[in-house]
Amino acid sequence: QVRLVESGGGLVQAGGSLRLSCAASGSIFSIKAMGWYRQVSGQPRELVATITSGDDTNYADSVKGRFMISSDNAKNTVYLQMNRLKPEDTAVYFCSAEGVIAAAAPHIEYDYWGQGTQVTVSS
Repeated sequence: QVRLVESGGGLVQAGGSLRLSCAASGSIFSIKAMGWYRQVSGQPRELVATITSGDDTNYADSVKGRFMISSDNAKNTVYLQMNRLKPEDTAVYFCSAEGVIAAAAPHIEYDYWGQGTQVTVSS
């Protein structure tokens, strides 16, 4: 059983910073990519940033230059450093793990989501 556990959300003033962490646990053989998405109530979930096992990154235009994604492949952990936060960054942030191969099922890839962590930026 693979599980993603997020931490680091909270309330911050505009212009401030937060760092999100997400650790994947379970008998994991490999993960192709991990990332962060966010969702505002009533709106579709949207990409924030992703990082592959080879450290290729992709960012939404709205966060480029302010957010930085990084990972520790040995710990199956992904981080999102969020700087110069804006009120429009307020959302529930979800961690994702894509192309996960579990040790118990080496020929099958699965995608997983975390439970979400609230980020609120006050003006």
